[in-house]
This record gives sequence, C-alpha cells and structure tokens, in this order.
Amino acid sequence: MELLSSDFKIFDTRELRSLLVLVLSLAIAFTASASSQGIDFRMQNFNNDDIQPQGDAMVDPSSFLIQLTKTNEDVDWSKGWATYHEPMRLWDKATGNVADFTTQFTFVIDSMGKSMFADGLTFFLVPEGSQLPINSAGLNLALVSPNRDPSNSSASFVAVEFDPLPNNSDGVMDPNCPHVGIDLDNLTSTNSSCVDWFRDKIVSGGQINATITYNSSTQNLSVLMIDADATGTDINSSAIYNIVNMTKYLPEWVTFGFSASTGTLSELHTLKAWEFRSNVQVVGKKSKLWLWSILGSSSFILLILVLAFIWFRRRSKRMRAHTSGEDDDPAIEEEFEQVSGPKKFSYKDLVTSTNNFAIERLLGEGGFGRVYEGYLTSVNASVAIKKISPGSRQGIKEYATEVKTISRLRHKNLVQLIGWCHEKKELLLIYEFMSNGSLDSHLFKKRTFLPWEKRYKIGQGIASALLYLHEEWEQCVVHRDIKSSNIMLDSDFNAKLGDFGLARLVDHAKGLQTTVLAGTMGYMAPECVYIGKASRESDIYSFGVVLLEIACGRKVVEPRAEEGQVRLVDWVWELYGTGRILDAAELKLGTDFDEKQLECLMVVGLWCSHPNYIGRPSIREAFNVLNFNAPPPVLPSKLPIPFSQASIVSSHATSTTGTEVSTFTTSSIQSSHLDSVALLPYTM
Repeated sequence: MELLSSDFKIFDTRELRSLLVLVLSLAIAFTASASSQGIDFRMQNFNNDDIQPQGDAMVDPSSFLIQLTKTNEDVDWSKGWATYHEPMRLWDKATGNVADFTTQFTFVIDSMGKSMFADGLTFFLVPEGSQLPINSAGLNLALVSPNRDPSNSSASFVAVEFDPLPNNSDGVMDPNCPHVGIDLDNLTSTNSSCVDWFRDKIVSGGQINATITYNSSTQNLSVLMIDADATGTDINSSAIYNIVNMTKYLPEWVTFGFSASTGTLSELHTLKAWEFRSNVQVVGKKSKLWLWSILGSSSFILLILVLAFIWFRRRSKRMRAHTSGEDDDPAIEEEFEQVSGPKKFSYKDLVTSTNNFAIERLLGEGGFGRVYEGYLTSVNASVAIKKISPGSRQGIKEYATEVKTISRLRHKNLVQLIGWCHEKKELLLIYEFMSNGSLDSHLFKKRTFLPWEKRYKIGQGIASALLYLHEEWEQCVVHRDIKSSNIMLDSDFNAKLGDFGLARLVDHAKGLQTTVLAGTMGYMAPECVYIGKASRESDIYSFGVVLLEIACGRKVVEPRAEEGQVRLVDWVWELYGTGRILDAAELKLGTDFDEKQLECLMVVGLWCSHPNYIGRPSIREAFNVLNFNAPPPVLPSKLPIPFSQASIVSSHATSTTGTEVSTFTTSSIQSSHLDSVALLPYTM
C-alpha cells in the first residue's frame, strides 16, 4: 500500500477521477463481456462443416464456392438454401437488447449470356431450425410455399432480395426492372430500388459485392450493392434502407444464410466470399446482482485498482513516447528527415479509408504483402495502400529507399507516391490509384484484352520513364526490378512504372555497380546472375523482356510451352534469325495491328535483351527507335552467348589451388526455380 500511495502522487485530481471511472468501467465491462453473444467469421473457401446446404444448393468440391441452384442450364424449377451451421442470437427477451450485425458477400447471378433471366437470390434470416419450404422454386425465391399460412410464426422471415426478374402474380408486386428489395414476411418488398446496371452484370456473369448492416439503436436495415468488376472512380452502386423492428418479425434465435431459385428459365447463382459479424449484450438480473456483489468485495476492488493503475501508468508512458516520437522507429525517422512531397498519414485514417483493410478492397498480393484500395478524404481521391507484411523482401531498408527515391522523382510515367505511414509496427505506402491495375493482369490473366494501339503506347511510356530515370534526372536511378507486374495502367491505359523498393542511385559517369543479387528471375540480365552486378544495362535487359511480353502476350518463362519456346527471348530470337519474327505475335491480335510497329517493338525487345550488356542500346537509343526517329538495328541471326558463359564453354574455371569452381551455365539457369508466377495488380 505504501507503493500505491507514493505512486498516486503523480496524478492530479482529474487523473484520479479518470482512474476511478476506469475502474468502474472495467468492472462493468468485465461482467457485460462475459454475457455478450455474437458470431464473427470470414470465408472465401467454403466447406460443409461451416455451411448447411439444402435442396439443390451445394459446396462445389473443385472451386469451394457455393452453388445455390443446379449448375446445368437445362434444369428448371431449381431451389436451394445455404445457411451458417450455427444459429445467431438476434435479440434477448430478458433485456430487450437486439443484435447489431453486418454481413458482406460477393455473389454472381449468371444468365449464361441469355437476356431472359430467372428468379434471383436472397440473404435471409428465419426462425432457428427452419427448413427450405416445399414448392418454393420460381418466383417464391426458395423462401415461401404457395400454401403458406401468414399467421404461422415459424414461416416468418426478413430478407434482402437481389431480383433480376420482375414478378407480379400470386400476390407478389415487384417493380418492373431488375431490383434490390427488403422483404418482411412477404415477397412484395417494403422498400425496393431498380438497379439499371444489374442487367449487364447478369448477362456477363460479373461479380457483385453486397453489404447489409443492421443498427439496433436506430432499427436501420441498410443494403449497399457495388459492381465488383468496375474500375476507375465511376463505380456502379445502389443502396436502400428500411426501418425494421426485428423483434416484431423474428424470434430470439435465427438461422441465416442465402436462398436462390429458378423457374422455367435458368441461371447460375454462386456465392464466392462471405463475412459476417454480430453482437448482442445479454445482461440478466442475476448478472446485475453478481455485478453489485463483486463491486462490494474489497479484495476485488483492490485488484482492479492495482491493475488499472499499472495500465494507466503504462498508457501515460506510451502517450508521452508517442508525443516525443519515441515509439516510431528512429531509423525511419532519420531516413525521412529530408523527404519532401509525400505526407505522413495516420494508421487510423488508412484503416478508415479501407474499411479496416476489408477483403473486398484488396487490389493485389505478392511477396511484400498486400495492396488495398482506399479513399482518403484529406486528399479527396482514391489511393492504393501498400501494406508491407513482416518478413517480406521489402523491409525497413527497402521501405525507406522507396520513400526517399520516388518522392523526389516527377514524371508522367512513374507512379506517384502520395504518402507513408509507420505506426503500430506497420509499414505502409500510399500511391495514386491506378484503375486498370497492372500490365501482367491484362497480358496473362485476361482481365481486359489490350488492343495493339494500347500495347505500343505502353511500350513507349515505359521507355519514356526509363529515359528519365537513367539520363534526365540529377542522378541515375537503377530500378533493378522492371517487370510487367510492376507496370501500372491508369484509366487511359497510360503506363506508369512502380515499386522502387530495390532501386539504387548511382552517378551518371559510373558503369556497373556490384550489389546483392536482387530482382526477379527471368527478367534479370545474365551478368546479374553470374557476377551480381546491376546497372542501367541490366534495367535495359528487363525492359526488353517486357517489350517481348507485350508483343507476344506470354510470360518470359512458360514451362508448359512447346519445346524450344519455354524461354521467350530464345524463341523470338530464333524466329528473328529465320525471318519469321511476326510469328511470335499473340494470336488474339489477329491482323488488327500495325505491322511496322509490331516488328519494331520485337526487334527493340531483342536488342535490349541482348545477352551481353555491351550489345544493348542505351535507353535513349531504344526510345528513338520506338518513336521512329532512328532506324532499327540489325541483330545477329543466332542468339549470342554471354561473355561469362563463353569462358565457361571453352574450359572449366579453376581456382589458384587447382580446385574446380562451381559456375552457372545456361542449362543450370533454365532448370533453376524461376519466378514466373505473375502477381496480382499493384505488385509494388
């Protein structure tokens, strides 16, 4: 007690009052949390342990997605339920407390190209133990039987319908359009809204994100549906809400999940991801008596005081450290002292802008971590937030390098760094939002087919960015990780180079620089692999590989390709030597391309990816040829052997003691592990 008395002297009256309030809050929170009930889950791969399918619904064993109706388009009058395996406590009769809940899910309604649609999908809540009603296919949305007794409380429901087919029969009154509606014990929605973009999503089988939220204090049931495939700032969305007293329609415990149905017309109903959170406070009379008995116990109060005091002291110390900057990494603070331009953002702002880094905000994922889309009100713009995972290749050193380097660069073909954050042991970078993602997502993942004029424009844009980095800025910037997944595309498909975590600054007069091996296999120049040297010339090699990928529509290394076509550079060079270089062009281009531009792009790609660095052009030379300000080069008809390999071919290298030295050869590189897996957009 002497220790406590002496320590309490450091607090003034306001602090002591705050401490007493804290003690009472801790006690109340302890009892309340002990009696709170809720459900919290996030699922992207579904299984039959978590999901209870009924009727025609099933968890697809190959995709682990939920199919709510029959997948055979020839099958009509299909219906299905997919519910969570545990019931939810919706409200507590003893206290009158009602649960708050939020659910987010991604679904697809696919008419398989037909303009005539089936009946739709719902998210619903029904009394615990309810079963899929009989004869509830078609316009009944797998929720209502034709002979249903409205007075039977066990048949009650609250649902949100996503309905592509207007129904105005059997007592159901729908708006004459694809719509979203809120249904309370009746399929005639109490509130609904036409969704003009819904029809196109159904025909194309596109994804839709939905968020349904219930606020028990306001009784507000709100629905937001968003076009998950849209890009840019003009994203399709629709929202409705209704005031709903849940206790009027449903009992304390409910079953919840999804339903879908078809009639004479068919369509596929697929659930691809599902998140759910609920919470209700259940504090009965016994709990209240227990609370007062606890508060009357002196030993418990003393324990709470000691714990609260320790917590308060530590919290005060943390607050002082935060104010003085002690809880930030001093190395990073020192690195950023001279940085101007990008601003520091708070972690709280980034959490808010991404809805707590929600899965539907995910833009891309790679070895560094994840990139999320966010909207920052302070800059009034959408942004891409790169959240670096602990233990990734981009640690504190690379993080600081990227901030220091890119913050000083200004060019239309470079991704702009807007800000940074390092709080709570998190490293985050904030970039301008690039609505069309990364180049590799279009070339290899078929996100959008790139017509030839866009491809050539992208090649010229990358060349312009490299010309600025290598020759036009005050120092030469060696990027060291140029690849198609690091090239971003804005709303007009202008190319912008990103990811400067591995970049190095060198004097313009210097040549090769010895560095630790870095980059991505396949895009790395031979000298980087053999002797660990990176330079402007090694950047040129990577650039050449990307140009070939743009023209050919395939990865630099494709293990499944035919013999002789596995390595892109080797294959295209062989075709060049036999006068058939245009045969390497992506077949989907057909004849819709400028032959002169296509040949130019491929020849410059081979020139830049010359195995010997002295055989490669400067970026200015390549830039001039791409813009037809200089003639293309005449290259050797056979792929040259790198200098370091030529010496290996002629004789084995030996050390001064006569011991044979292990060296790289072309065959060993081909058989080594190559990072040929393209990352998702924003691999920065």
